[in-house]
Amino acid sequence: MPNYRRLLVPGGTYFFTVNLRNRRRAILIERIADLRSSWREMEAGRSFETVAAVVLPDHMHFIWNLPPDDDDFSTRIRLLKSGFTRRQSATLKSNGRKGERNIWQRRYWEHCIKDDEDLSRHIDYIHFNPVKHGYVKDPDDWPYSTWHGWKREVGRPINTLPQNWKPTHLGEA
Repeated sequence: MPNYRRLLVPGGTYFFTVNLRNRRRAILIERIADLRSSWREMEAGRSFETVAAVVLPDHMHFIWNLPPDDDDFSTRIRLLKSGFTRRQSATLKSNGRKGERNIWQRRYWEHCIKDDEDLSRHIDYIHFNPVKHGYVKDPDDWPYSTWHGWKREVGRPINTLPQNWKPTHLGEA
């Protein structure tokens, strides 16, 4: 069994990718209200700042800033996944792993942001991901992203963090 090592940095800024187990499903955008509710519920119990986020039909990318004395992103992701799962139909078959029910891949990808340039590249990657996957021709056309807030505050192209920017939740205005 592999020994996964995660870089834990109190107050760190992290980029994440979280995938559905069945990549042919579109449940994340079909049930976006459930995902938003799960996000807010988890955020209320464990503070953090969402820097950027995008939700696609079968996966999502996001960047979080953790509080200065906190490096526990794994609990936050577990709570987000289990909260979303709990909101789904009771008819979903369980795979025997609490909180997953055949919805989520067990693992997720994380990357500790190194500097402002690394952050800028990852923010651009997040906001242009719907274009990369062919869902839209322009990030303006994708509703499940923090892009619209960034565009209002920073304009195009994104290359710096705006002062006093307050993120929206997964594309809500």
